[in-house]
Amino acid sequence: MSDAGLLFTDRVAALRDAFDRSFAEARAPAPPASEDLLAVRIGAEPYALRLSEIAGLFAERRITPLPGSTPALLGIAGFRGTIVPVWDLAVLLGHEAEAVRWLAMAAAEPVAFALAAVDGHLRIALDAIVASTAGDGPQPHVRHFARLPGPMRPIVHLPSVLEAVRRLVATNLGPGED
Repeated sequence: MSDAGLLFTDRVAALRDAFDRSFAEARAPAPPASEDLLAVRIGAEPYALRLSEIAGLFAERRITPLPGSTPALLGIAGFRGTIVPVWDLAVLLGHEAEAVRWLAMAAAEPVAFALAAVDGHLRIALDAIVASTAGDGPQPHVRHFARLPGPMRPIVHLPSVLEAVRRLVATNLGPGED
């Protein structure tokens, strides 16, 4: 048999042994349950959005302003053939309006939220998420915080933001405009 044939036979035997050993070794422990977050910055403050509450993240989309709208409503934008309202998340959270670069499409409804800065993706263990004790205090749309090295990040509860948007729209519609 040639040297190449011996090398091939040795390689096959080594692979077979490694395969057989994999069944004899202890199973690796399951990774801890985790949550995926999008780290964002609103003003100078760090925040996070749950990726499960977002359908997509888009950079530098054109927003067409609407006349006479509320300051939080920036206008409309097109996403995959659908026109959706774009709301300024900073204004909805009680911050000053900012220059917009990012749009986060809500998963629950065809609505986009404008963001100035995205810091990146975070995957944190579920035990690193702590409940807010403020209730409806200064941050009514924050129900949890992400405990990280450095400052804790408030996690924006998008369903409550969407509910606030629905109330805002209902308040601003006159009779017979729905």
